[in-house]
Amino acid sequence: MFRDRRQAGERLAEAVADLGPERPLVLALPRGGLPVAAPVAEALGAPLDVIVVRKIGAPGNPEAAIGATTAEGPALFDKGVLVALGLTEGDLADRVAEAQAEARRRLDAYRGDAPEPEIEGRDVIVVDDGLATGMSARAAVTEVRERAAPASVVLAAPVGAPEAVTALEDLCDRVVCLSAPPDFRAVSLWYETFPQVDDAQVRRLLRRS
Repeated sequence: MFRDRRQAGERLAEAVADLGPERPLVLALPRGGLPVAAPVAEALGAPLDVIVVRKIGAPGNPEAAIGATTAEGPALFDKGVLVALGLTEGDLADRVAEAQAEARRRLDAYRGDAPEPEIEGRDVIVVDDGLATGMSARAAVTEVRERAAPASVVLAAPVGAPEAVTALEDLCDRVVCLSAPPDFRAVSLWYETFPQVDDAQVRRLLRRS
């Protein structure tokens, strides 16, 4: 159990620092990943930036995520759910375009005039506040690998569902997850305080970095 996202990030920073990244770059998944990522970046003396992921909802039930995408990366889907719903990726092209446009809008709003960070040759640490299905993290890591040639990619989160952590290990050089409880259920259950993070807080944390 973590007191809050800040304390979770401080504990996560210790584990990531033990890996000895030489040219670290920390990329947070907003909004909840920012308060976790900030102390990681501070501990490593690394730049902090964001990688925005938007979930893709099912037709008729937008709250039920069946995929995820970033502003530039490919859309990733839960193949089993697509089959169960009788859908193809082509059926969701409009939803993908909408999600990517919203990701670009949010990225511009968060980053402002700051330049896009250089990924090539960096030890990239992708940080979120928890891994439930792992779909958002998978989309983020996929974009990092396709955008440039990082020296390494580490996915770091304080807590995650065991199956999500295992599924992501093949995609990353390392997954750092402090706790993967069998009775995971939801990210929020593993924090004593888990408030919503708003856009203003995201921008404030980025300005401090």
